[in-house]
Amino acid sequence: MKRPVVAIDGPAGAGKTTVTRRVAERLGYLLVDTGALYRAVALAAVRLGVDWSDETAVGKLAHDLAERSSIRMEPDARRGQRILLEGEDISDAIRTQQIAEGASRVSAIASVRAALLDLQRAAGSSGAVVLEGRDIGTVVFPNAQAKFFLTASVEVRARRRLAELTARGISADPSAVLREVVERDQRDSTRAVAPLRRAPDAALVDSSQLSVEEVADQIVEKVRRVEQEMRSAHGTGGER
Repeated sequence: MKRPVVAIDGPAGAGKTTVTRRVAERLGYLLVDTGALYRAVALAAVRLGVDWSDETAVGKLAHDLAERSSIRMEPDARRGQRILLEGEDISDAIRTQQIAEGASRVSAIASVRAALLDLQRAAGSSGAVVLEGRDIGTVVFPNAQAKFFLTASVEVRARRRLAELTARGISADPSAVLREVVERDQRDSTRAVAPLRRAPDAALVDSSQLSVEEVADQIVEKVRRVEQEMRSAHGTGGER
């Protein structure tokens, strides 16, 4: 029996990547970090000398990468998922502050989103998948059976981002990180194409005062209920 598509959306720094990985592990579902696709496009643009503000060139690049299946997602025992660009593992290379900024900018380009949409939908077409992003429940999988909007206060998200950078040996000014989080929120929520917003039927989860395990507990519990409902519906349908 088909199992649900789990959509986890939310702003930068809400803990989506860690939570999504934990939820996928506990459910035994495939993990798909859709934001990594946009980061891959941003990195490819940097390497090719394409300016992120050149919408035509970036859109063409994204279309070419998608058409040639140059960006691939594969399961990874340590990270849950790894990202390949032209066969190279770029999972670590796309986690810099610079590429995070680039991902936010290229994701606002309509042609880029269109180019990557089919890749995202194909990854979740069979169900039993947890997708992380900013428009999964509103655009990519509007009919996902289990939707969540994971958020936290701006201050908490900035502290988490700073800790993440520090853990990687990257020095950053706390006030600058806070400013970048606020600016990215503004950019992501006001862009013309697929803006960041909570789907009407998405459960709101505020992680400001919760541990990763507590957040994962809430989401897994809800998904298990959805699984039961789908089994019941399937059984009822089969008896007719």
